[in-house]
Amino acid sequence: MTPLITANQLEEIINSGENVLLCDCRFDLADTTAGRKAYEEGHIPGAIYVDLDQDLSGVKTGKNGRHPLPNPETWAKTKTRLGMDNSTLVVAYDKQGSVYASRLWWMLKATGHANVRVLDGGLDAWNGPIGMIPRKPRPAKQAMEAMPYVGLVLVDAVAENLQTKKSIVIDARANDRFHGQNETLDPVAGHIPGASNRFFKENLSAAQFKTPEKLYKDFVDLLGSIKASEVIHQCGSGVTACHNLLAMEVAGLKGSRLYAGSWSEWCADPSRPIET
Repeated sequence: MTPLITANQLEEIINSGENVLLCDCRFDLADTTAGRKAYEEGHIPGAIYVDLDQDLSGVKTGKNGRHPLPNPETWAKTKTRLGMDNSTLVVAYDKQGSVYASRLWWMLKATGHANVRVLDGGLDAWNGPIGMIPRKPRPAKQAMEAMPYVGLVLVDAVAENLQTKKSIVIDARANDRFHGQNETLDPVAGHIPGASNRFFKENLSAAQFKTPEKLYKDFVDLLGSIKASEVIHQCGSGVTACHNLLAMEVAGLKGSRLYAGSWSEWCADPSRPIET
């Protein structure tokens, strides 16, 4: 099953009465209240709002990155509170090229929830009605079980990989930030030594994901003979990296992994090496 869903397919599912939970994931790193305000002003009818900071991130320590993952127990409670159970079809969308929807997609997939899709093109692709009344989440009847994140790579493993070079690290940030220029979000500029750069927006064409064939060619050109299972994705804080991971899944290149702490965690320890 492709991880993407078209607006027409989503409308058919909604009209069929299937159990689907729509998650509006719009967010703005520069204005963390903007996403919820936009949701309240208009959204796909029946959608709930899922907040990157409040729902899709854990407690920050100052050393674990700007958007650390919540621990599995907390994430299980959040899923239950949002109304997700094992039978729920979850469809995530945003208005930022599916960046934040990709984060929710990865977090669900990584903890065993296979029935999750991302609306290709986001809210801009939606041609149906727009709802104006916010919907409060309805908790699931049965509490979700805490599951470990499958495919998560921790910082020590990334550091060890500097020596073993068993995996390739792909950085999803813009090229200038990757090269240590125009850094506005993190206190230190640069990238993890040896990392390659693929800006997440290269996965898109006219705000929608490129075809599976085109994405496959793009990533094979970047990876050569390297297997998907040997790929570690990262970015600034573990969000846009999920976009590259999703794009590889769309291309049929399954099994790549996520370093969720990403650059904001890496650069928090001055003993870790950097390149520019």
